[in-house]
Amino acid sequence: MIDYDVIVVGAGPSGATAAVAARRAGASVLLLDKASFPRDKTCGDGIAPHVLDVLRGLGVDGIAAGFEPVRSLSLETPDGRAAGELRRPDYTIPRYVLDARIVDAAVGAGAELRRHTVRTLRVEADRVVVDEKFAARALIGGDGAGSMVRRSIGHQPNKGRHLAVAMRGYVAFPGLTDQRIVTSGPRWPAYAWAFPIGDGTANVGYGEVMRGRPLSRAHLLDRMADLLPEIDLADVTRLRAHHLPLSTAQPRHGNGRVLLVGDAQSLINPFTGEGIFYAVLSGSLAGHAAAVSPAHAARVYATALRRRLGRHLRHSAAAAWLARRPTVIQAAVRAAGNDRQVFDSIVELGLGDGLLQPRTLGRIARELTVRTEQARPFVHGAGR
Repeated sequence: MIDYDVIVVGAGPSGATAAVAARRAGASVLLLDKASFPRDKTCGDGIAPHVLDVLRGLGVDGIAAGFEPVRSLSLETPDGRAAGELRRPDYTIPRYVLDARIVDAAVGAGAELRRHTVRTLRVEADRVVVDEKFAARALIGGDGAGSMVRRSIGHQPNKGRHLAVAMRGYVAFPGLTDQRIVTSGPRWPAYAWAFPIGDGTANVGYGEVMRGRPLSRAHLLDRMADLLPEIDLADVTRLRAHHLPLSTAQPRHGNGRVLLVGDAQSLINPFTGEGIFYAVLSGSLAGHAAAVSPAHAARVYATALRRRLGRHLRHSAAAAWLARRPTVIQAAVRAAGNDRQVFDSIVELGLGDGLLQPRTLGRIARELTVRTEQARPFVHGAGR
């Protein structure tokens, strides 16, 4: 049996970042994934600047090299639109590029990468054993929405409103320069997106909260076509769907020497479905915790994540709860279109670690009140 300080299962953004962080803390690291890299991964490919901030903090640069910054964002609802320049540019980086670059950084930092499908875990008093072949003082599960590590320590998968599904593909979309999000009246909470890659093509897709019922491929494609009429579905390539375990399920951090990060921990923003920032941030914190305090890694990690992201997670959950009503999200977009600070606040809440600001809530409430007054029928003599 081969021994390491830390084993990371899954080499996506959360797992590979965890491997980098553990190496930076001096641990020997084995990084396992069932695929070889580069490999495709179903995602919207939107990369907020916060992702690059976390990686730079670990000494990982050049992640966005060769990709044009996206400097503006538009939000569309059935009754309005808000668009504006982003305070800091985003990027659209296909996951087969992004993930491979972070894996290369992990290997460059000294992590050992192996292609291996993990089937069993056994937690002992002083180590975690993987498939009776590898062992480590701590183990990090970054193995995605269907996490085997999560199941092995008794945590159930998300259900009901805590789970969404999305389908994405790639298509020629000349002239698209902003990241575009189009909300849906029917089947809400749901939206379509079109994110320009910079070479005349775009990542396009549609996502919807499942509410405990399965959603067919045909349904997802129909909704995408309805919300993005500029594209022809016959021209869209690499169409694939995936589940999004939302953070409203109160993410479990792990247990003892076993930690969960990223999608395996249900760290998906319930307001927008964004997960890459949560992935690299949780990976960074978990990798350090596993390296410096393996026997109590889950507890140390839980404390670090709560301090760094706890308040934001509560606010994003509250935003998702408020936005269950289409009228609220429509009011939010109208408010964002009329107030630059509200626009910035909503973007930061949805793509980074922002909070529900009092000004934002006040502007949304005012929009709701105005629309209610406009819709109220006139009664002769009222108010006398």
